[in-house]
Amino acid sequence: MIALGLGEIATAVGGRLVGEGADVTGGVTVDSRTVGAGDLYVALPGERVDGHDFVAAAVAAGAVGAISTHPHEGAAVVVVDDPVEALGRLAHAVHERLPDLVTVGITGSSGKTSTKDLLGQVLGTAGATVSPPGSFNNDIGLPLTVLTADAGTRFLVLEMGARGVGHVARLCRVARPDVGVVLNVGSAHLGEFGSADVIATAKGELAEAATGTAVLNADDSRVRAMASRVATRTGARVLLTGTAPDADVRATDVELDDAARASFTLHAQGEQHPVRLQVVGAHQVANALSAAGAALAAGLGPAQVAEGLSAAVPQSRWRMEVTRRPDGVVVVNDAYNANPESMRAALAAVRGMTGTRRVAVLGAMGELGPGADDEHRRLGADAAAAVDLVVAVGPDAAAIAAAREESVHVPDRAAARQLLAEVLVPGDVVLVKASRSYGLELLAADLIADGATTGEPHQ
Repeated sequence: MIALGLGEIATAVGGRLVGEGADVTGGVTVDSRTVGAGDLYVALPGERVDGHDFVAAAVAAGAVGAISTHPHEGAAVVVVDDPVEALGRLAHAVHERLPDLVTVGITGSSGKTSTKDLLGQVLGTAGATVSPPGSFNNDIGLPLTVLTADAGTRFLVLEMGARGVGHVARLCRVARPDVGVVLNVGSAHLGEFGSADVIATAKGELAEAATGTAVLNADDSRVRAMASRVATRTGARVLLTGTAPDADVRATDVELDDAARASFTLHAQGEQHPVRLQVVGAHQVANALSAAGAALAAGLGPAQVAEGLSAAVPQSRWRMEVTRRPDGVVVVNDAYNANPESMRAALAAVRGMTGTRRVAVLGAMGELGPGADDEHRRLGADAAAAVDLVVAVGPDAAAIAAAREESVHVPDRAAARQLLAEVLVPGDVVLVKASRSYGLELLAADLIADGATTGEPHQ
């Protein structure tokens, strides 16, 4: 972050400075355990712990001050009503002081983190880029990402999540994007939004906020339709990506290798260049095209984009993370999150991988609303058709196993681990996937540990 005095910070966030402190020359953190010299600590209330209880510890660790709802003895504090809102205001103030920064926002029902990781690596070939691994895509994570940028940063890549209309627009007010990328409109959080049309309204807020270019997936009809919203509201340039013949950034000749990694020909700006992805799944082609469109909008050339995409490797945990055990079993950990579209994409990826058998270990998908049981039954039928064995884990996933008699339902992670220990043989490919709240990434770790002391990444 650029250096700021606590008085400047108080002005930026609309707070009141109590006490005196040095300039913030380090970073901004909401975790007192990560505080370093020169940092600013933001005390956030939480469900299990209250960050206000750790202000003294943060100062002792080197923080020059804190943002808090009340003063703390022995600490310089910017007092505010709402620390989360103050964090966003501070990020906005810092963002405004970096006029040469190219900011890219990414949203969609699925694929945000994978696309962000691809784009961050491509842009990194052209200049200093902020694009942290993981999903920092909410009212806390996005401002913290912005606050890691400084005068030397050329590109800032921001992931934007939403659980309702207005959420993306609010994030865009923290850091107005030069380039807005909309990937898709699917079923994620359908229970909260109510309908796919409402999801499209929410995701389209990013396209409307982009000051320079809106990068839209031409293969998704609801995303393609956002072009009219851009034309009537902002007049930003629209760049279509996809396999559609009229896409500005297009893929042809898509092929998968025996590890389900895609290669294709990238068409952009009248040029053609080969791309060979290092990430797993045919669905990554759409993510790569969206990343390519954003990179082109940010000023890179097609050849550099193609080369960067081909060199990009997985960055964030539990997203098609492939490990081969020494006994030959391949574990595909895609357990970070799940919705109907991402489940089917993962199943297709595993189906395309070379192996003795393919096994899908699936937990429930959350936040689907009243139609959740039907969605799980449909998923179970699709999974049964795609793989050799389906193992549904947990009471909420029972409907997944109802589609085929050979599918198995187990009550919990321990039972799944025991079953798989008995049935897996060398050469099997095992997909582990569920919504984040079900914690099946722990089962994937169990499976890897059961194979040997350490696993080796599968190439």
